[in-house]
Amino acid sequence: MSYRIPIGPYHPALEEPYKLELVCDGETVRDAVMHIGFNFRGIEYLAERRNYLQGITLVERVCGICSNVHSLSYCQAVEQLNGSAPPERALYIRVILAELERLHSHFLWAGVAAKLIGFKTIFMACFTLREKVMDALSAISGNRVNYGMNCIGGVNRDILDPQAILNILDEMEHEITRTIIPIFLEDRTVASRCKGVGILTKEQAIAMGAVGPLARASGVPQDIRRSAPYGAYDRFEFSVPVETAGDVQARLVVHALEMVESCRILRQALSTLAEGPFHTPTPVGARYKVPAGTAISRAEAPRGEVLYQITSNGTEIPERVRVRTPTFMNMATVRFTVLGQDLADSPLIQASCDPCYSCTDR
Repeated sequence: MSYRIPIGPYHPALEEPYKLELVCDGETVRDAVMHIGFNFRGIEYLAERRNYLQGITLVERVCGICSNVHSLSYCQAVEQLNGSAPPERALYIRVILAELERLHSHFLWAGVAAKLIGFKTIFMACFTLREKVMDALSAISGNRVNYGMNCIGGVNRDILDPQAILNILDEMEHEITRTIIPIFLEDRTVASRCKGVGILTKEQAIAMGAVGPLARASGVPQDIRRSAPYGAYDRFEFSVPVETAGDVQARLVVHALEMVESCRILRQALSTLAEGPFHTPTPVGARYKVPAGTAISRAEAPRGEVLYQITSNGTEIPERVRVRTPTFMNMATVRFTVLGQDLADSPLIQASCDPCYSCTDR
């Protein structure tokens, strides 16, 4: 006998308002329907009624975990329109902020995944590492979230003491290699809980347009930092972790290895930080007008490719601001990952896809 289990939009196990309706035969999931759009925050609407400089602060509030990549993508699009290029030092600082933000997001995700698996000790270890990342972000920007670093033409603040950030990075790398990697890659209990669970095949990932670690865990070697480099990413050596199993364990492995690569990029950027200014002067307030045209900016957010399209009509207020977030592309894959799985595994499967409905309900 089939029965339906509605999970959400308001549920003790969900931190964001979305609804997953599961159709089950006994304890086996036979079908699933995803419902989103319970919130309308109107960020795109508001961005089209504010000037370009006010828009930076607005889009940074799309998401608290990946706020930097939204303001970065927005500024890159405006810089394309006005034909300006940030100084070299600003490009390096943007990369440093982006990779610290990736570590922040991945540690948060890894902690939640460890808790769902049953490893509460690893949950605490992940959140301790997350605190170290937030300390580094605070040392650079003065803020633990919503850093206010990006501006049109560069960044708002310089990194005055790269060695202090390198010292924090040393601590993080030690803990990643000592704790995170062995647990997520080698522990038999984690493997028994995650291997073969929530499979998304390569064909399904491509057909649904999946992005980020979710796609790379299914064998899709897609990373904007490598395929379409922006900022200073073409100056650094790093690998793009790819797994082929497409299950929860593969997604754990990809996230864990991406932490290592982020540390590798950070060490290169901090050790070779370019000299010179960190921003170019720009007009303030309503006096800042952008030439007419349309620009598209892409960046690799922690969850995958984020896209900004900005259309200017030549005034101080954009005509159109369009935001496409990675979760918008990934959320449809949840149906494939839960089909045929045990009902009890559905929370872990959903979490392994690393959804952010705050970004989606923009």
